[in-house]
Amino acid sequence: MKVDVLLGLQWGDEGKGKVVDVLTPKYDVVTRFQGGPNAGHTLEFEGQKYVLRSIPSGIFQGGKMNIIGNGVVLDPVLFRQEAESLAASGHELSKQLCISKKAHLIMPTHRMLDAAYEAAKGDAKIGTTGKGIGPTYTDKVSRNGLRVGDILHNFQEKYCLAKKKHEAILRALNYTYDITELEKEWFDAIEYLKRFQLIDSEHVINNLLKSGKSVLAEGAQGTMLDVDFGSYPFVTSSNTICAGACTGLGVAPRNIGEVYGIFKAYCTRVGAGPFPTELFDETGEKICQLGHEYGAVTGRKRRCGWIDLVALKYAIMINGVSQLIMMKSDVLDGFDTIKACVAYKINGQETEEFPFDICEGAEPVYVEMPGWKTDMTKMTSEDEFPEEFNAYVSFLEEELGVPVKIVSVGPDREQTIIRYED
Repeated sequence: MKVDVLLGLQWGDEGKGKVVDVLTPKYDVVTRFQGGPNAGHTLEFEGQKYVLRSIPSGIFQGGKMNIIGNGVVLDPVLFRQEAESLAASGHELSKQLCISKKAHLIMPTHRMLDAAYEAAKGDAKIGTTGKGIGPTYTDKVSRNGLRVGDILHNFQEKYCLAKKKHEAILRALNYTYDITELEKEWFDAIEYLKRFQLIDSEHVINNLLKSGKSVLAEGAQGTMLDVDFGSYPFVTSSNTICAGACTGLGVAPRNIGEVYGIFKAYCTRVGAGPFPTELFDETGEKICQLGHEYGAVTGRKRRCGWIDLVALKYAIMINGVSQLIMMKSDVLDGFDTIKACVAYKINGQETEEFPFDICEGAEPVYVEMPGWKTDMTKMTSEDEFPEEFNAYVSFLEEELGVPVKIVSVGPDREQTIIRYED
């Protein structure tokens, strides 16, 4: 068997959680391979909404094995809050969830460092969520990190050494803080973490594949936030692309199967950073309100704009996307005209290639299509799609060179239309 990968192709918030929940019935195992609690996957079904920050979205499918991979950074406090909230709603995790010993821990001082670094940037702020993600990945790369497996071996000594290094940096930045209460809560959460199966996940996952089990790898954030290929420096601290599933789970490239790329029928971005198709008019505000575009974790209002096919083609290329999934189609139900960016104009020259530094400014070149002016939220079959919507989907497939397998017409898991079966 191979690992199928599901990831976002834009600037995050594409609706990955819902799609994973729709796809999981065909998989035995669901995994998270990168990111931390700054990414919230929202799932809505049976009239209830859930937001997952670190736990794989397969947790709602009974009997599925869920694995937090080595590429994830884990905040024990936020993890405990999330796990207890799920348990209170009837989703007991202890027998379904495993955590890689090689996943790195977010310490209380990582959160302080996050705030201190952001404050020091002044007007050049990145727009971090303040969850300590960046400093944790920094420690990982500089070989100063604490891993989940460390809680089983001389943990207090390792913790104090890492904390001492952080405190020296905070003093140098003249940052005032008090982590007394947070630290107590953190150590309580470390004890809670020990209730779960802490595993050598790379061995477990590869053995599962050898035994014929099907595995779905769930990405966090979006491709355009990848630390190498995104709109640097306004990016996250990990590799959000398909290659990140190999390093974040310990599987070989030859063991990657289908790559599902998720995108919205329009574009959004939260926080700072370039956004060529951003709308600053009433159309952008209308998309925001109709799409309920507010961060699942932070509550921050998302910036909205028309779909960007330059960035989308780029994302498809570097991920090797084999099937596309379009979310929030229904948000555009009421528009007379739909626009799509097919090229950028940079310094007077048109290009269809995503540039080295999009921060320098890229003017979008649009094509316009008639809107479908039809409420699609009650539709249950592709046969019901209006002609104009079918034309929009066909246009996207032709431009992107990849078929659109699934179309979402609302937030509920039932509002998901599969256009064709594998």
